[in-house]
Amino acid sequence: MRQRSRHQSGQQSVLISGAGIGGPALAYWLDRYGYDVTVVEQSAGPRPGGHAIDVRGAALEVAERMGVLDRIRAHATGLRGMSVVDDEGRELFRTTERTVSGGELDSPDVEILRDDLATIVAEAGGDGIEYLFGDSIDRLEQDAEEVRVVFRSGTKRAFDLVVGADGLHSHTRRLTFGPEEDFLHHLGTSLAVWTAPNILGLDRWQVVHRMRGALWGGLVMSVRDNQELRVYAGFDWDEPPAELRSRDPRVHKRLIAEKFAGAGWELPRLLEHMWGAPDFHFDSMAQIRMDSWSRGRVTLLGDAGYCGSPMSGQGTTVALVAAYVLAGELRAADGDHEAAFAAYERELRAYVTGNQELALINKAMVEARKAVELGEVEAEEFTTGLRAESDVVDSYLLKDY
Repeated sequence: MRQRSRHQSGQQSVLISGAGIGGPALAYWLDRYGYDVTVVEQSAGPRPGGHAIDVRGAALEVAERMGVLDRIRAHATGLRGMSVVDDEGRELFRTTERTVSGGELDSPDVEILRDDLATIVAEAGGDGIEYLFGDSIDRLEQDAEEVRVVFRSGTKRAFDLVVGADGLHSHTRRLTFGPEEDFLHHLGTSLAVWTAPNILGLDRWQVVHRMRGALWGGLVMSVRDNQELRVYAGFDWDEPPAELRSRDPRVHKRLIAEKFAGAGWELPRLLEHMWGAPDFHFDSMAQIRMDSWSRGRVTLLGDAGYCGSPMSGQGTTVALVAAYVLAGELRAADGDHEAAFAAYERELRAYVTGNQELALINKAMVEARKAVELGEVEAEEFTTGLRAESDVVDSYLLKDY
């Protein structure tokens, strides 16, 4: 990978940690505003797999301004509807109006696989952005003039600014702000996702296997022209399982296998494919809550600074909007990072807070839905969440920078 000198052609240099979606989106805008941009990513290349995610609200306009909205729509999951089944596979419910993962099918929202969106956003940036795969920030030190970075590879470089877009377990946040435990708030649920062949023969369809108690059961959807399935399995807990502290996917796979041992429907077959899935992902549904997203010349973007959890359904949308705003405020401040970071936070704080609150509403809806099934409350108890979601999705209007 080519290396570039700092302040090439007098440009301010920015290091972005994380090549998911928010990081490359920020790189796109900063490159177009004349910054010298480097993105470092600890994985050897673009990460495969992950959730199906939504591009909604103001993020649709961000994507249009980036010139990628048509391509995003072309890669949409294209689901036609969903079913709910019991342990014996009996269909309990069917609809062609919405899905659990994507919401209302007649909305302008786009549901797309995380890895497809990441590829589209990164490719939009073009050749002017430097990507360093297979490396990460090991240490950083900043003063009034620069941020000096030592990479895991041993390389030493200096940058004007550093942005942590490295997710829920951000190493950049830990190096700059302190231990993860100071900011991480678990929501009492863990979720696993992996890819399997379409052994169920689903045709642009989603199936939810509903179980009672702490186990959420499984959610399965056909993707990539029905050639693949994305499989989800989740469960609730009162205390975080010890396995959450591990970064070893084999430990997480054993936990899921134990939790769902004896499960009905097609889950045993889907679990068999989990063992060999190279894109298996498991984590807690959690939020990051911070009083400030910036310290000196370092700031945070997306899940690293204000993760709402997948329960919000808004993580990708928030990241795309935030990338646009952060780059725009840097441009508006003519490189004055203190002014830009302060404006970035003022601009987005209420929007971020609203999305985090939405996740809590959605969690309460899930619990209420279980209570409805048990006959403990009336169905109207969880309709409030639908209204709240609409209000949050449409609550932010993009500025022009």
